[in-house]
Amino acid sequence: MSDVVAQLRDALGERVDTDAAALEAVRADKSGHRAAGRPLALVQAASVADVQTTMRIASATGTPVVTRGAGTGLAGGANTGTGEISLSVRGMDRILEVRPDDLLAVVEPGILNADLGRALAPHGLWWAPDPASREISTVGGNIATGAGGLLCAKYGVVRDAVLALDVVLADGRLISTGHRSVKGVTGYDLTALMIGSEGTLGVVVGATLKLRRLVPGSTRTLTAQFADVRAAAAGAAAVTAAGVQPSIMELMDAVSLAAAHALLGLPSPTPGATQLTVQTDGVAAAAEQADVAEILTAAGGSVRLAADDAEAAQLWAVRRAMHPAMESLGTALIEDVSVPRSALPAMFDEIARIEAEFGLTIPTVCHAGDGNLHPNFIFDGDEVPDRVWRAADALFRAAIALGGTLTGEHGIGVLKSRWLADELGPDQWSLQRGIKGVFDPAGILNPGKVFAAQP
Repeated sequence: MSDVVAQLRDALGERVDTDAAALEAVRADKSGHRAAGRPLALVQAASVADVQTTMRIASATGTPVVTRGAGTGLAGGANTGTGEISLSVRGMDRILEVRPDDLLAVVEPGILNADLGRALAPHGLWWAPDPASREISTVGGNIATGAGGLLCAKYGVVRDAVLALDVVLADGRLISTGHRSVKGVTGYDLTALMIGSEGTLGVVVGATLKLRRLVPGSTRTLTAQFADVRAAAAGAAAVTAAGVQPSIMELMDAVSLAAAHALLGLPSPTPGATQLTVQTDGVAAAAEQADVAEILTAAGGSVRLAADDAEAAQLWAVRRAMHPAMESLGTALIEDVSVPRSALPAMFDEIARIEAEFGLTIPTVCHAGDGNLHPNFIFDGDEVPDRVWRAADALFRAAIALGGTLTGEHGIGVLKSRWLADELGPDQWSLQRGIKGVFDPAGILNPGKVFAAQP
């Protein structure tokens, strides 16, 4: 191990950090999960060449490598443990090119999502993926986990917003996948394969992003309060069934809504109330808002239109306060499942059943426009209690049974790997594991993540 560190230092100098505090920091992410043991070193890459050098040394010595951005993941996917190199690309944060005529930008992986948005705005452009962590998460991390966000119901997730990638393979080779053109179907789609692969197939060192134009025009925001969460879910499903396309449609159950209000120092909401917050945009924003208001009123909601942009901003601040609000209640295991939008009411029925069975309260928010739920398990201490894992097991199996999936945007990482084969089935699990072997035959890229558990 000391020889590996010596090789890294000879090649990369001060970019190799073995300080105890630095190594302790890369063992964990926002999930609270902590990898076992002490990482070997933290490499703070500043260039593609730094990444290639690291991977060549790692490949020659059989040393595992875990790629890391800002460390904001929620599934333990970037946590680094015993004998592993933590390869940080956070310092690679440049915008290399912006082409308004082609609606694309070329960026390095370490740039923060929100910083990219602010840099694109003067060009009249924006990148659609907007996770709640946009102020603190990197574009590379968004790509690695296949992130989504509040706007993805209308504008798509990361996979819909990436044209091409530059990737360093396990042995240090650099490949470029995809195209700068809008169309391109040459060969297998390795760009799509890399998105959501969580650092198990290669290290993303550059991305050509598909942009949208900022269209002048207003947005419209409304809220609808319902007596219970199932009624709110049914209202959201009714909006989708009617063919109306909000840009954002977010559901907060009673516990999460009250916690967010308390955190922000706002007046307490109506006890027990569940809230849908809906935004429409573009030239038809006002007409679509009226349609949504009519549908939600008919579904039993008490609808209020935001009076102005300031009120709308406060409503969205409440939704974006969800994660710190949950942390104010205790240690939070923030989960991430998706179901077909028509199955949202049934999934909330399942959450209620699981709460009763295990004696838990599971505050839940939901990207109701696309069926992505974030149930939160709140507990005391640093270790997830067995009762919570058993409840999570029931929750994951319920989502799969309803035609859904284990994760809509957080990824599998280490926390969900034991359930992956239940969703994929043994044949698909084997095929996907085989793909991993093609890209990483020595198994040095993010070992113990995603495919860690046998079917």
